Amino acid sequence: MRNIININSAWKFIKQDEVKAMDQAYNDENWEVVHVPHTWNAIDGANGFDFYKGACWYRKEFDLDTLAQGNKVFIEFEGSNSITDVYVNGRHMGQHKGGYSTFRFDISDVVEFGTKNTLAVKVDNTVVDDVYPQMADFTFYGGIYRDVNLVIANHVHFDLMDYGSKGIYVIQDDVNEEKALLTIKSKITNDRDEETKVRLWADILDAEGQNVAYAAKEVVLASGETREEEMSVVIENPTLWNGRKNAYMYEARVSMQRFNDTVDELSIPFGVRYFEVDADKGFFLNGEHLALNGVSRHQDRKDMGWAITEKEHEEDMELMKEVGATSIRLAHYQHDQYFYDLCDQEGMVVWAEIPFISVMSKTELEGINAKQQMIELIRQNFNHPSIMFWGIQNEIQISGERPELRKLVKELNELTKKEDPTRLTTMANVMFVKDEDEYNYMTDIVGYNKYYGWYNGVAEDFAGWLDGFHKTNPTVKVGISEYGAEGILQYHSNDPKVKDYTEEYHALYHETVWKIFAERPFLWSTYVWNMFDFGANIRDEGGVKGRNNKGLITYDRKIKKDAFYMYKANWSDEKFVHITSKRFVDRADDEIKVKVYSNCEEVTLYVNGSEVSAKTSDDRIFIFENIALQAGINEVKAIVNHEDNRFEDTAKFNKVNEPNESYKAPEEEGGSVSNWFEMPDLDDVETEELHIADDVYSTRCNFEELFKNEETKAVLDKYLAGIEEHPMFGMIQTMTVDTMSELASEQFNEKMLYTLNKELTKIKKS
Repeated sequence: MRNIININSAWKFIKQDEVKAMDQAYNDENWEVVHVPHTWNAIDGANGFDFYKGACWYRKEFDLDTLAQGNKVFIEFEGSNSITDVYVNGRHMGQHKGGYSTFRFDISDVVEFGTKNTLAVKVDNTVVDDVYPQMADFTFYGGIYRDVNLVIANHVHFDLMDYGSKGIYVIQDDVNEEKALLTIKSKITNDRDEETKVRLWADILDAEGQNVAYAAKEVVLASGETREEEMSVVIENPTLWNGRKNAYMYEARVSMQRFNDTVDELSIPFGVRYFEVDADKGFFLNGEHLALNGVSRHQDRKDMGWAITEKEHEEDMELMKEVGATSIRLAHYQHDQYFYDLCDQEGMVVWAEIPFISVMSKTELEGINAKQQMIELIRQNFNHPSIMFWGIQNEIQISGERPELRKLVKELNELTKKEDPTRLTTMANVMFVKDEDEYNYMTDIVGYNKYYGWYNGVAEDFAGWLDGFHKTNPTVKVGISEYGAEGILQYHSNDPKVKDYTEEYHALYHETVWKIFAERPFLWSTYVWNMFDFGANIRDEGGVKGRNNKGLITYDRKIKKDAFYMYKANWSDEKFVHITSKRFVDRADDEIKVKVYSNCEEVTLYVNGSEVSAKTSDDRIFIFENIALQAGINEVKAIVNHEDNRFEDTAKFNKVNEPNESYKAPEEEGGSVSNWFEMPDLDDVETEELHIADDVYSTRCNFEELFKNEETKAVLDKYLAGIEEHPMFGMIQTMTVDTMSELASEQFNEKMLYTLNKELTKIKKS
């Protein structure tokens, strides 16, 4: 029978490349002792651009009991970023490229039983041309950051070398309320030196452990053969997996018997459901409309990076449940199996994706690694009922207009549909993809990452764009895959504005945008970016280095921002009341506005013990104007009486003579790219119409092209001094200047574009 031995504890680690560290006799006594999960970027990965990237080594000794002798032995890594070389007893077992999926190596011919074995692992988080991601707006934490196991198996077993999968797939051929027609596909391997006959058996158990169906099959395997076998089963009157209403799970207990012995057995949790997306009415689960009120998640945690445990996964899930989310976009890579399990158990509808993000390789044009990671994602997660959408790319159009890119996106979609025709393919287009672009028709459904109200325009612009897109593309099933704004708890304002980084603007933005989304039923989903602040080493905004601060909750998960409660008021049935701007303590105004979020019908406000008024609201936002403050501390209390329960929240505001200057973000940090370069003074520039011919340079060219030519480079250096040195420059090289102007319209405004074009068009293309 299969035996899994966890070997997380007591590894030796060195934060450098040691050429001879793979040798069995290497002396590692001076190395640091660490435990897996582990990353060497737990601290520096979220504090600025210069985090450690390179090769590091892990070593560990392990024993194998002589009772296991004669069996197959595999080493299993559940996540190691991003290129991993594995050595056992000095011999190279193989290399895995990609930092997010499970992978295994067969070490049967190398290990010794009843004595010490030496495992040496080189892990390298250097970015290379043939491994994804190439560049992205999050930190690439290095290390063995998920579990490591030894797997002992019979020579006849469910295939352990099938892209890290379990080798068993529960395929939902046809599901409805009357019956669920299933196919149990098993990949089985015979590593014996002779032909072997086995019986396949599958028991289907309900949530109470009662057998509701079974199937059996006799199979003869040639020596060394690996093959697929299928068995059909039917569940009569199934209980459907129905999201957060009823996340009902079955179990497929699949085994192989040889004579009177069970040689391998796996338990596969699964749920049965059916779903669809309508271009006008949105998402339907089991025939009923379900609003996919979604949040996005990165897996890192403050001072832990990616090296988190089940405890942190569970905390994240509880917070997502509290806000009332019904769907999660697990961005931008394969997440831990344990979290997908939690999504199954809690009824979260999941968008799962690969890290084909931002930039396509300039040299490897076939997408070999992207396709490998797509297959790994699907095969390792095929049986999770929560996953309904496979994401094939995120903002990959930042790579610029490249025919090989469009070809690869299409091929990834075709590969995904071949691997799993039972789910929908999707992708997240970058904001500047045009409404009429072919990208909107490549996948079953599509999402857009739009940041009106932060990177460009105002939040209200979502309404016009959505209505225009839907009119132009009435058959396209469109959702919002990302939207958000930075919110830093230190900053506050009575008059919140775009890009001021205040908690007040962060909340106001989400109020405005959510109302627009809620009024448009054709949106199949919306995903807040992000549920949690996360490490993004290339960022330096709002006085905070190395972080993306768009989360509804802080990086350490300790503080829920006001916007969290706005969504809770709209998404959750758990009754509560919340006073906003509690951290805006010092107030220089004689009168203030008090804003309250609640999903109850009426809120009563008290100030310094006296009742002010009671208000009702249709949008779950309760505004109390002209609240007078007395000198010193003022206690404000919001009270809700709902049925037989009482809910209340208290805030304390300090009346001061002068505004607290620490509440203002540093001006030089404001804006998305304003701190990339020194802004020239163009106030006196008078614009006029310019004719731009095809044989001259202009802002229609991308940055890479313009920096290659000495004359055009001089123009950019003149007006955009310092942009080439910024850490995010690598991501935008393939963008045209005109495209950048859509992302940063304040900096690349009409006068800036005119000034650049006036000089660039004087230079002929070579």
